[in-house]
Amino acid sequence: MATSPSALPTSRTEPDGSAVIRVLSYNIRSMRDDTDALARVIRACAPDLVLIQEAPRFFRWRKKLARLARASDLVVLTGGATAAGPAILCNLRATVERTEDVLLPLTPGLHRRGFATAVVRFGGARLGVLSCHLSLQKDERLEQGAMLLDRLAGLGTEHAIAGGDLNDRPTGRTFGLLAESLQDGWATAPWGGEYSSTPADPHQRIDAIFATKGIDVLACGVPAGRPGLTQTDLRAATDHLPVLAALRVPAAQ
Repeated sequence: MATSPSALPTSRTEPDGSAVIRVLSYNIRSMRDDTDALARVIRACAPDLVLIQEAPRFFRWRKKLARLARASDLVVLTGGATAAGPAILCNLRATVERTEDVLLPLTPGLHRRGFATAVVRFGGARLGVLSCHLSLQKDERLEQGAMLLDRLAGLGTEHAIAGGDLNDRPTGRTFGLLAESLQDGWATAPWGGEYSSTPADPHQRIDAIFATKGIDVLACGVPAGRPGLTQTDLRAATDHLPVLAALRVPAAQ
């Protein structure tokens, strides 16, 4: 049973060096909707990291993404057009070690896909991070799911997270592939709402946050009822609902 949205743990660094962080995954539909509402939703969630899908990719895309980051009290970490849409934002609590944007093989006639990746530290915790937006085509999506696992392992961190728009449900092959190797946030510690699509009629879970086994998933789900977060803004911001997770990341050994 999901816990109350008000019960989400706050971000903090523990005396042992471990870190409790908030991670938000959000498909922002290229900021084609109400960007003020979008920024209000992000701010209300108070995330340390935002894993974005469908960031602006064309004319002045960097300025648009930077403007959203500023309005959300965050900074751009990596991604955007250089990752074919996925991006990562963070707050100033994060210490950045490195970033890399990855373009995946292009299937003729289909949309180009990519990963935005980074390695960051919060207190004594070191974390690999990946934002993704997987294919609508099931066979290509499954191949991309395998590439995601390889890329996450290749970040060289003991602990890592991945989040994004999977274009697949928990019963699908790609979602299942990821859930076999990683912790599915909602399935591990359900909190708030389950379904992320669509804001007007939430009926399917195609957006998710995953974590490697050593991370303690404290809560994960679609936020609602939090201070400053309204149904009006959630519906106006974009065509997906965000997924928010609270995670405890152990200190690096």
